[in-house]
Amino acid sequence: MAAQPKRSSERRSDSGILSKFTSYAIVSRGKLAANDVAFVSKKLLCSTGKAAWIAGTTFLILFVPLIIEMDREQQFNELELQQASLLGAPPTGPAHK
Repeated sequence: MAAQPKRSSERRSDSGILSKFTSYAIVSRGKLAANDVAFVSKKLLCSTGKAAWIAGTTFLILFVPLIIEMDREQQFNELELQQASLLGAPPTGPAHK
């Protein structure tokens, strides 16, 4: 059998219980604490995102060209070593003590 709709007197008593529950001081303190936590979390997330963007941009501007230049220099050294070995010159390596 289908459930019968609640009577208006039952609905009023439910809203009375709910209003009594929300009027407690502990509930209002809990809501205030939850709002504070949400606000601080949002600010922290925004500032962390800004810091990550700054760090990423700095890395791209300063370190990526350095890495590219070091890679080019290593390739150039390998090419010189390969050409020297083709021409018959003794390979130059690090000096031994």
